[in-house]
Amino acid sequence: MSAEDFARFLHVGGAALLIGTGAGIAFFMVMAARTRDPRLIAHVAGTVVVADFLFTATAVVAQPLTGLWLAAIVGWPLTAGWLVVSILLYVAVGAFWLPVIVIQMRLRDLAAAAAAAGTGLPAAFDRLYRVWFACGWPAFAGVLAILLLMLARPDIAWP
Repeated sequence: MSAEDFARFLHVGGAALLIGTGAGIAFFMVMAARTRDPRLIAHVAGTVVVADFLFTATAVVAQPLTGLWLAAIVGWPLTAGWLVVSILLYVAVGAFWLPVIVIQMRLRDLAAAAAAAGTGLPAAFDRLYRVWFACGWPAFAGVLAILLLMLARPDIAWP
């Protein structure tokens, strides 16, 4: 396997991990929240937080590194329009993802407290859940847009 093939494998694998983990986390959080069962939500949210740190965070760090390596090997200038737009989208996705991590931990803690007290979910849970849900859509759309840019590598004029 050539260095280019290996770099491409790592970069594509990281993208698959980001998309797959993101979709899986979102699905399980939504399904758990729909039950309104604080015990179940606390358990799922706890698992989601672990998965985000193990898989998503690892891929988030690896993606730019493998992308820079691949660009250097292939000879893509970092000023190429599609790369610049991809990098800007990556930063924007990160701006949505970082608060989501904190919100997921807070949702877990609120659900765990409600489960321990034997009460329903507090209003703060619902408010945070709506913010979490709203942040997820642009982040996921941004990741899909980056994937499209990486595959199509369109000729985008950049100053």
